[in-house]
Amino acid sequence: MTLPVLIDCDTGIDDAIALTYLACRSDVEIIGVVSTGGNVPVPAVHRNNLALADLLGISAPISLGAARPLVQEPMFADDTHGPQGLGHAVLPDPGRSEDPRSGAQLWVDTARAHPGELVGLVLGPHTNLALALEIEPELPRLLRRLHIMGGAINHRGNTGATSEWNFAVDPEAAQRVLAAFSGAPVRPVLGSLEATESVRFTQDTLDRVRQFGASTGHPVAMILTEALRFYFEFHRADGFGWTAHVHDPLVAAHAVTGQFAATRPLAVDVELAGTLTRGQSVGDELGRWGREPNVDVLRDVQPESFIEHLLATLGDGLARLAPR
Repeated sequence: MTLPVLIDCDTGIDDAIALTYLACRSDVEIIGVVSTGGNVPVPAVHRNNLALADLLGISAPISLGAARPLVQEPMFADDTHGPQGLGHAVLPDPGRSEDPRSGAQLWVDTARAHPGELVGLVLGPHTNLALALEIEPELPRLLRRLHIMGGAINHRGNTGATSEWNFAVDPEAAQRVLAAFSGAPVRPVLGSLEATESVRFTQDTLDRVRQFGASTGHPVAMILTEALRFYFEFHRADGFGWTAHVHDPLVAAHAVTGQFAATRPLAVDVELAGTLTRGQSVGDELGRWGREPNVDVLRDVQPESFIEHLLATLGDGLARLAPR
């Protein structure tokens, strides 16, 4: 039996790796992809998702999300991901059409079609899920569980001094989602920066991804290689050396396996008004708010084991999915 998964992403280099990872798993059924603007504008994200779906054999509907955040002006990370989102990689033109529904409507329709079964993955800003909650406030009870890559708990930011990218792009949406899911039967899992930044690709990792191109013949292997090469260049220019923090795949893997990290319950909210801290995810470690925990935060990550699992899954899956 396969696990139904909907992915909401702003693809994006690490989003592309997560999408590929899920497509490579025979026990996962991707039943929807929502294109959310963030790393690059939403038309570029959407093109990436459509093209990757073609190459990976993903037949699920792919819907175009909202063009802008709920309140603030859009911002993009083309310095991190390249002007089209996938670094040096060049994708073919998509051969398929988008689903005519909005990203928000796809969330709602998919959750209604799989009540209590659907795993939701938010790997980008929360805009479309926040809009979906306006259509169907029961989403927190329809999903099996929500898994989020976002935020930074007691950790420096990667956008503002204290804010993480996915929350900072649309803080109002992130705040609304966390508030709505506070009443969910099962708390969402939050993969914030202190967890995901423990996953660090090195030159050896890059070489192994490159080798998949030769060993499997799958074109996505070279796309990921060229995307990662840009990612390494960005991290080196940003002072981290020849390496790359790869965030989204850890959250995707934990969502479908329950492995490679533990969790701890925490009450978390999003700062909307701070002049220096807008978009910061704030965890109430001492219980000062008097609120019940509303997320389970990833902790105690096993980065080496996870990277080996990720590479094994990509190698086996790309070989199985390669054109004959």
